[in-house]
Amino acid sequence: MADSMATVQTTVLGYPRIGARRELKRATEGYWSGRIDAAALRDTAARLRRDTWETLRAAGIDVIPSHTFSLYDHVLDHAVLFGAIPDRFAGLAGLDRYFAMARGTADVRPLEMTKWFDTNYHYLVPELRPDTTFTVDHAQAAPVREFREAAAAGIDTRPVLLGPLTFLLLAKPAVDAPKDFRPLDLLGPLTEAYADLLEQLGAAGASWVQLDEPALAADRTPEELAAVGAAYDRLGSVPNRPKLMVATYFGPIGAALPVLARTPVEGLALDLVAGASDADRVFGAGLSDKTVVAGLVDGRNVWRTDLPRALSTAASLLGSVGELMVGTSCSLLHVPLDLDLEDDLPPGVRGPLAFARQKVDEVVLLGRALREGRQAVERELAEAEAQRTATRSGAVDSGVRARLASLGQGTPRPDYAERARTQATAGRLPALPTTTLGSFPQTAEIRRTRADFRAGRIDEPTYRARMRAEIDAVIALQEDIGLDVLVHGEPERNDMVQYFAERLAGFASTTNGWVQSYGTRYVRPPILYGDVARPEPMTVEWTTYAQSRTDHPVKGMLTGPVTMLAWSFVRDDQPLAETAAQVALALRDEIHDLESAGIRFIQVDEPALRELLPLHVADQPAYVEWAVAAFRLATSGVADRTQIHSHMCYSEFGEIVDTIGALDADVTSVEAARSRMELVGDLARAGYRRGIGPGVYDIHSPRVPSVEEIEESLRLALEAVPADRLWVNPDCGLKTRGYAEAEPALRNMVEAARRVRDTATPDAPAPRRR
Repeated sequence: MADSMATVQTTVLGYPRIGARRELKRATEGYWSGRIDAAALRDTAARLRRDTWETLRAAGIDVIPSHTFSLYDHVLDHAVLFGAIPDRFAGLAGLDRYFAMARGTADVRPLEMTKWFDTNYHYLVPELRPDTTFTVDHAQAAPVREFREAAAAGIDTRPVLLGPLTFLLLAKPAVDAPKDFRPLDLLGPLTEAYADLLEQLGAAGASWVQLDEPALAADRTPEELAAVGAAYDRLGSVPNRPKLMVATYFGPIGAALPVLARTPVEGLALDLVAGASDADRVFGAGLSDKTVVAGLVDGRNVWRTDLPRALSTAASLLGSVGELMVGTSCSLLHVPLDLDLEDDLPPGVRGPLAFARQKVDEVVLLGRALREGRQAVERELAEAEAQRTATRSGAVDSGVRARLASLGQGTPRPDYAERARTQATAGRLPALPTTTLGSFPQTAEIRRTRADFRAGRIDEPTYRARMRAEIDAVIALQEDIGLDVLVHGEPERNDMVQYFAERLAGFASTTNGWVQSYGTRYVRPPILYGDVARPEPMTVEWTTYAQSRTDHPVKGMLTGPVTMLAWSFVRDDQPLAETAAQVALALRDEIHDLESAGIRFIQVDEPALRELLPLHVADQPAYVEWAVAAFRLATSGVADRTQIHSHMCYSEFGEIVDTIGALDADVTSVEAARSRMELVGDLARAGYRRGIGPGVYDIHSPRVPSVEEIEESLRLALEAVPADRLWVNPDCGLKTRGYAEAEPALRNMVEAARRVRDTATPDAPAPRRR
């Protein structure tokens, strides 16, 4: 076996780019604030790239990727790379233009932002028009420059590009584009730009180029599949080009496999974790002359790989492919960097875990086993298997399981129309009531207070006094601004998932397990390893304190069961539906405690509802069934007068409007500022008849929208939603913004709502406070 397997190599499809100590975040935000200049930012970026290449080489990876780094987002990078820059950014250049496209400026709105397939990573949506031209600046092309950087360090890399099909399928028509224009119409000219770039990379000495086409893991039309073949036939004809490796991930490649097999591309990378069925489809697929990367190590979750099983799968492919490589299922961007940076994980949880650095070791071990024979690595395999199968302490709670069995799906709520009448008389609000979506800016003082309390530098009474003082200030500010339904501001919360995970049994939190969500927004997804239970109330104290400080109604704020799963690393030993129901049961108890304490508005956020939707249509009904059941279980049994809100942001929710309705929330707030109320129209056309709060203020940008801009958005919304069901709110929570931005934006929002309210409902009564 060892002699015949001598050519098996190892690779990864990408690696975390943020740095072990979040160096990229600090440098980028330092540049934004003026603390460092562009040269210093670029120096940090170059060092992080070099560190990654050196780490992978030292670990024993044979083929190392380059151009996987980004200062903000790799889709944005490709829009800039190919010159797809909307006219409104024409007056800017360099990093100023790049970050303006990502975040906007005082005068220029940014690109739309949404979720990268079914992950919590956010990408910037390219805006295209029929006259968009694609060109590559030979002097500035980042893939060529970074390939040469690595070569100068003695490392031969495989540059990574976002594939042309995926780029166009992720793009959207510009607002002023003709209605019949589709970004895919630009495939011909875009492919020519890719051909030009491939020639440059070939001239620079690249032997392989990886083209990422995750869009092929979703259902594709015959027209789109024909476009795949045409694009790669053309790229395969480029003279003096590198070899082409087309990488698909996040699911099985499906009907695109035979299409790509017929093209001149020399290699395919397959996700054999999310697309395990592709292992069987390789046989007879016409890949005997191609290199295949078997993506056997999961790039999306943190559990150790079942190495014996992965080894068996890899060995089964050997006779059907020209050359085999072992790799990750996708980029390791989606998992934390290194388990060795964690000191406080429970022993019963730590053993079965593998972060990015440990997954690299798994890839290398699989490669060795295939090259040298299993007997050469038997000890390492046995040790890894013992860790993987170690018992997870506290994984089973028989009480939780018994309660779920007896409760079923909870008590259904009465019809929405009946609830709405009760809620309207329970406490009147004006038409177009104004509110926010939970968090207020988290100042350095607030973060320091939480850190000091965790470290024992201040005692609990001091901590509580400071949190209450912050809540007092936030309540007073909201009253002064004129908001109708208030929030307590969440000063005690570090993250909307982590906060709850730290208070629920079955979750473990990390210290340095950072993962990029978008730009410089990093999160530490909790590890959900066991049955979920709520030992005690989690939010009641802070919410009821806030309510005691005002006559305005205050919303309770919770994170929904689907989002708790989507933004955690979830146990792999039971179906997601069972885990979601356990989380829902814990939230149900919290909702009932809030209601008993007199809280009449309760928001259960589900921003990840669209995110977890399977990419293949055939798999979606089962997901929707359990996702809706979990939300309805969490919100079941509340009184008619209690108004349940939900919140969703930064996904293509137009694709699941029926599911949003099925949740049966009384009011749903959605991201809409960057997409110009797109989802509002989708919901109206689908017959959505509940309350809706389209976001009119984009909190992911530092710009402050004017009263007139918000007023225009509200009038657009009123074309699809009557005033008695329209709420006014930002796109998301305000924790990432400063008060200098958030306060004037909220004042403008309240004034815009007043203007629209006065004209849309001139006889509307003044609100009656709680």
